[in-house]
Amino acid sequence: MNRPTDTAAGPPNGAPAPTGGFLAEVKDAVTTRAALLVLGVLALQLAFITSYIGAFHHPEPSEIPLAVTTPVDRLTEQSVRQLGTLPGKPLDPRAVKDEATALRQIKNRDVDGALIVDPAGKTDRLLVAGGAGASLSQALEEVVGLAEKAQGRAVQVTDVAPAAAGDGRGLSSFYLVVGWCVGGYLCAAILAISAGARPANSARAVIRLGALLLYAVAAGLLGAVIAGPVLDALPGSIPALWGLGTLVVFAVGAITLAFQGLAGVIGIGLAILLVVVFGNPSAGGAYPYPLLPPFWRAIGPALPPGAGTYAARSIAYFKGNDTAPSMLILAAWAVLGSAVTLACAVFHKGRPGPAVGSGLPDEEATR
Repeated sequence: MNRPTDTAAGPPNGAPAPTGGFLAEVKDAVTTRAALLVLGVLALQLAFITSYIGAFHHPEPSEIPLAVTTPVDRLTEQSVRQLGTLPGKPLDPRAVKDEATALRQIKNRDVDGALIVDPAGKTDRLLVAGGAGASLSQALEEVVGLAEKAQGRAVQVTDVAPAAAGDGRGLSSFYLVVGWCVGGYLCAAILAISAGARPANSARAVIRLGALLLYAVAAGLLGAVIAGPVLDALPGSIPALWGLGTLVVFAVGAITLAFQGLAGVIGIGLAILLVVVFGNPSAGGAYPYPLLPPFWRAIGPALPPGAGTYAARSIAYFKGNDTAPSMLILAAWAVLGSAVTLACAVFHKGRPGPAVGSGLPDEEATR
């Protein structure tokens, strides 16, 4: 006896299942997590735009360190007072004994320029260091030139640390460090999201840091060679640039691993926020610190791009003078990032999960 067909049993075998329409498909395809991540990317993008335009849209000199000397102490002090009271305080003048002392302070990166006043004539000399950034040298020339003109005097400019012929506007150091930073956080991100790289395992954390160190050594050397002998953009010691590059790459990579240990895939965005959004505009690349707004000038030296750019310029044009503070800052980031990465692994010991960024829930990884 034939039974009546049950219309509620569903479609026959092979027929497509009915859908709830387009909105249901969207709801199924776009998870809450994915939507939140997209909103996070939008916020990061807007922060990027705001930071770069905010830092660069109106460069203005502020308290540029300037050595001043004349043959007579009284005249030196008078010149310092006049330059120190310029509207807006574009200069931070300080008296020095003689031209040799002024030149030594420029080479040591204690000052960014020096004014050598000749009371017997109508023309003074301004010493600048183009290797520290063309925009900074030009700002000094403009400010001092206007001040001298107001006194009925002229100024002759001499670049005592010029940028190399292949280093357009002294920006090669900045771009080299930016490249190292990009390599650092991309390498760390790949190590964390690659298949089988579980976030909560102390042994794997050590392996990641070791792999990152090997990558940093290679990236530091290749970057130094490309910027130096290959493109002839930066002079200076290749071993010193190599060491700097290794430290920059490892520091940024360790920071990224640490953020990932703390926040999972969101940690990659946090690393980009720190290094790219805050670090690059404040690095003193296109506009050195005395030309940046106060906020960016304050944070720049403490972040890896700023510390790396300053050290790279010191190695290239100032015989490595005044690199120690920047190297210590980079080392501190490297140690902090490594310590947090290892601490996160130890804290999560025994609770392995899926690869960071795989999108799998924790239970999927244990099946």
